[in-house]
Amino acid sequence: MSTFPQRLLAEFTGTALLLATVIGSGIMGETLAGGNVAIALLANTIATGAILFVLITALGPVSGAHFNPAVTLVFAVKREISPSDALGYVAAQAAGGLAGVLAAHVMFAEPLLQMSATARTGAAQWTSEFIAAFGLVLTILMVVKARAEAVAMAVGLYITAAYWFTASTSFANPAVTLARAFSDTFAGIRPVDVPMFALMQIIGALAGLAVASILLTEKQKP
Repeated sequence: MSTFPQRLLAEFTGTALLLATVIGSGIMGETLAGGNVAIALLANTIATGAILFVLITALGPVSGAHFNPAVTLVFAVKREISPSDALGYVAAQAAGGLAGVLAAHVMFAEPLLQMSATARTGAAQWTSEFIAAFGLVLTILMVVKARAEAVAMAVGLYITAAYWFTASTSFANPAVTLARAFSDTFAGIRPVDVPMFALMQIIGALAGLAVASILLTEKQKP
């Protein structure tokens, strides 16, 4: 079994690589798309879905590959991770997210420290984040039960789809949302818009847990 420091390192590293991919592919996609936002988003989507598959496959055996405070909260509610360990996970995810953003800025010769000016607000965006997080948690919990080895593929494919069926392009992750506020690039979000996104993500995640719990409850034999 992995030690707690190993699990924290896995959460930090995984979240950092996830954000480096989200921000870096956004910059690359926008640069090469010649003004075609759909092509830029497609590039961003494919890279994000692919890296999620890789990271969950590689780091799942170490930490569970949460890379997401909302997912960690769900497993804390399920009592599969202690409150103190959950707090450590969230801190590692937040720090890793910021490290990934900075790494992407360095790789693409962007100013290191930035604040996003991209507005992402309103009922449509908030509803999208609720649905994105709801579906993500439902996917994780149902696939873990049905076929645990397929979680990496299922999560990667879900996020790939959710980039396109949600108006918000499916952040679905408070650590990712916070980190993206520090990048005034294609994948950014204004800092002022972060709290509502994070709130809807947490509510959506808990709703996903509630529905999964109902679906997975086995009927007791008489």
